[in-house]
Amino acid sequence: MISLCSLIIIVGVVETKSTIEPCNSTKPCPSLLSYLLPWDSMLSEIATRFNVNVSDIMAANSAFPITPSCDSEIVRAGSTVKIPATCECMDGIRRSVSAVYRVEASDTLESISEAFGGLVSADQIRSVNNGVPLLDGDVVVIPLPCSCMKNKNNGRRVVYMSYVVQKGETLESVATFFGTTLSDLESVNGLGQTTLLPGDILYIPIPACSSATLNWYNEKLMVPNGSYALTATNCIKCTCSPHDLKMQCFPSGMHVPCYNLRCKGSNLAIGDQHLEYSNAGCNVTQCVYRGHKGGKILSSLINSSYLQCPDNSSGAKCWPTSAPYFAGPFVLSPSPSPTLFPLPVSEAALMTRAYDYERRLLLLFFPMILLCLLM
Repeated sequence: MISLCSLIIIVGVVETKSTIEPCNSTKPCPSLLSYLLPWDSMLSEIATRFNVNVSDIMAANSAFPITPSCDSEIVRAGSTVKIPATCECMDGIRRSVSAVYRVEASDTLESISEAFGGLVSADQIRSVNNGVPLLDGDVVVIPLPCSCMKNKNNGRRVVYMSYVVQKGETLESVATFFGTTLSDLESVNGLGQTTLLPGDILYIPIPACSSATLNWYNEKLMVPNGSYALTATNCIKCTCSPHDLKMQCFPSGMHVPCYNLRCKGSNLAIGDQHLEYSNAGCNVTQCVYRGHKGGKILSSLINSSYLQCPDNSSGAKCWPTSAPYFAGPFVLSPSPSPTLFPLPVSEAALMTRAYDYERRLLLLFFPMILLCLLM
């Protein structure tokens, strides 16, 4: 549980509350922002607004595959988009200061606050920028809320998401919506009472998968449930299984050159498994991702025995099913092409294998073609 003494409740001029986490470590942590779009925006505009990549937003919202056309996709006003943010220790408190905003002639502090979905107040923008008046063309720092709390809650790995309370919501309704408990939210947010006001910011613990116990080479990943991460130069995609909170990695299927996707001494690609039935149950051989080094993707075979074979229906997916909030990505308009939705794992693996097959054919026939040209 989180100690109430380690949290500070800030009450602003408009009487909305947010929690500030004191810190003394310079080590950043991953966090999320729950962003309610105030108006229609292209994905590229949202990415620029928060100083992140479009691919980061796609991964946080489990939208796949990532193509150049995604930049111009329009997300409708009222959609909730998860924004990944790096939570740093700045001046003794946790906050994200990577976002900046270029002032336009018609801007006010209030309109800038609205552009960021109420995640930051006008007073906070004024304070962090030393109260300097807004001038056309100025660049101001946007201090966004975030929390680390060692990325743990009740002993479990989590990533904390900053959430702006909406009109009519209660702490109990927010807890139910995100699949957590009332006491958990009270503890995490240092609340002595459960009354909320619109605009209050809560930290929501989102269960996450970590690579900390997976024996990876020189690489660490933390993937919140309902998201994915691309690694190994976008060759490998890792998701977080909602069933057991175990990280699952497999070929991304993206059109990038990828090598060493098979485990040595087998025909299994990373993420594949082979089941061998016996009278005593079944033996399972899995090809698992182990990190990457110098452009080489590392993997190894794992053998396990079970009294009952694992249910393939609950195996690796391209994106995990979870609470309603995570059931699908944000609303796009016009109607997105089918390519914007997640591919099944098998299709992703097949795309990668097809690329590998084409490369092998080219290497096989290239000397013959060259010889014919020289004759």
